[in-house]
Amino acid sequence: MMSLNLNVAEVGALIGDPARANILAALMDGRALTSTELSYIARVAPQTTSGHLGQLTRASLLAVEKRGRRRYYRIVSPLVEQMLETIMAVAAVQIPPRRLRLSRIDEQMRLARTCYDHLAGKLG
Repeated sequence: MMSLNLNVAEVGALIGDPARANILAALMDGRALTSTELSYIARVAPQTTSGHLGQLTRASLLAVEKRGRRRYYRIVSPLVEQMLETIMAVAAVQIPPRRLRLSRIDEQMRLARTCYDHLAGKLG
C-alpha cells in the first residue's frame, strides 16, 4: 500500500523522472530485478540508480527483498501497477501537433535536395 504521507504531486514527481519511469516500467511484468539490472534499463549510473530506488522504496512504490548478497526490487502492489498502466494510457493519447510556421529554407528543402547520390524532394 502506498504511504499516506505522499500527495498526488509528490507521486507524480517521483514517477515523472525518466530514469524512475524506466525502472517502474521494467518492473511491471512482475519480476524482481537487482539494482544493477535496473541501472542498465534506466540508462543511469549505479549510484544514481541506488538513489532512485531509495526514493521509490521510501514512497512505498517498490519493495526490496534481500536474497543472499543481492537485493531485488519489485513493485509493491497491483494498485501501483494499475496507476502506472493508467498513466501510460493517458500518455499514449496523441495530441495533434501544433502547426509551425515554415521557413523559406524548409520550403526550399522540400522542393529540391540531394539524398546520397540522387535528387530528392518534389523535383526528385
